[in-house]
Amino acid sequence: MSVIGLDLGNFSSYIGVARAGGVEIIANEYSDRLTPTYVTFDKSTRSIGQSSKAMEVTHAKNTICNFKRLLGRKYQDAHVQHEKQLNAYSIVEAKDGSVNIEVDYLNERKRFTPEQITGILFTKLKQITDTELKTKAVDCVIGVPCFFTDAERRAMLDAAQIAGWNCLRLLNETTAVALCYGIYKADLPEPTEKPRLVAFVDMGYTTLQASIVAFNKGKLKMVATACDPLLGGRDFDHLILDSMRDDYQKRYKLDSYSTTKAKLRLKAECEKAKKLMSSNVQPIPIGLECFLNDMDVNGKMSRADFEELAKPLLDRIRNTIENLLKEAKVPAEEIESVEIVGGSTRIPAVKQIVQDVFQKPPMTTMNADESVARGCTLMCAILSPTFKVKEFKIEDCQPYPITLSWQGGVNEDNEVEVFSRWNVIPSTKMLSFYKREPLTVEARYSYPNDIPFSESRIGM
Repeated sequence: MSVIGLDLGNFSSYIGVARAGGVEIIANEYSDRLTPTYVTFDKSTRSIGQSSKAMEVTHAKNTICNFKRLLGRKYQDAHVQHEKQLNAYSIVEAKDGSVNIEVDYLNERKRFTPEQITGILFTKLKQITDTELKTKAVDCVIGVPCFFTDAERRAMLDAAQIAGWNCLRLLNETTAVALCYGIYKADLPEPTEKPRLVAFVDMGYTTLQASIVAFNKGKLKMVATACDPLLGGRDFDHLILDSMRDDYQKRYKLDSYSTTKAKLRLKAECEKAKKLMSSNVQPIPIGLECFLNDMDVNGKMSRADFEELAKPLLDRIRNTIENLLKEAKVPAEEIESVEIVGGSTRIPAVKQIVQDVFQKPPMTTMNADESVARGCTLMCAILSPTFKVKEFKIEDCQPYPITLSWQGGVNEDNEVEVFSRWNVIPSTKMLSFYKREPLTVEARYSYPNDIPFSESRIGM
């Protein structure tokens, strides 16, 4: 029986499998280890992954991406409205106030929920896995951002169920990275000794997550996490995109945003330029042939100009990492090493901020793109009875306090905070209720303003 780890990113997804005494990242039909998180609907077909990404410019309104950010949310949610402005496809409100994605499919206008779109992507990942392993893959562990609330996690489980996956556990991406780091370390301190503190900074396409983890031999304990759910690589892309639009408008009298096709073509060039700037100090040319009105355009941007444009975003990165140290109540000197993962940590200015805050150069010993998938695969192997994995204890933490309130009890006090901030998970608590009438119990997040979600209620 196979054990699988899935990293469903906003931009690309990875599949890890435990075999031959280690963890392997599976390649898809294009012999590529990453599968773009894209789904395209055509007149009578649907494309997923690489083929969908290739159709983004020509089928912009029917190509769905960044749908992970819509899971479990209501249409009026601030995050949903933010995504609506950034994506070309149609995001509409359902009758119950939830999110629907509207596309042209089978010669008519159809609506899908974000869970259904995610299920379609999971189905593709399952096909890739089954083809590679020549067997039916069922059990998996899926990575989710550490800031996901209960509603988003349940939506992710629903999407996995649509595709036929049996999700053994949802694992925080910060914890997956820490597990991938710690399980192979042979020089960790003994359980009776002072733990080794390691910081991890993970900046992907749309999200920044950071954590501080305490390691002992055979154990990791999550000390604290910090995040900025609305900051990632695409925000840097849009800075370059807006700058080039102004430049072309001034020199060529062309509006790059006048058509969706033109905007997407320029966006692709800006993404390439951002990657080239990470390894080049010289100005990078940004040009397109037959851009608009059959006119060729060209411009350029240097790393210094890019960093000047990105100063507000870089300040947000600095604030997030500084908040992490405050939450953990740990001075930077006590952090033994800093590991960076995620594609956007390749930006030199981001590396410099990490070095400034932690007062030590960041390490790049881990695979920047595949660490979450590898960590999820290891977790799945630990949970599976068919695999023998060295004993490793994982203590995760709950970033949001949870309160229970009830009506119908004997006592006047009808509210208690059952799980405090940074409470160790998994954990259980037993409560006794004395009632004199029908009892209703409600669970909610204690501080609604502290969660990146519009609804603080968990359930009744």
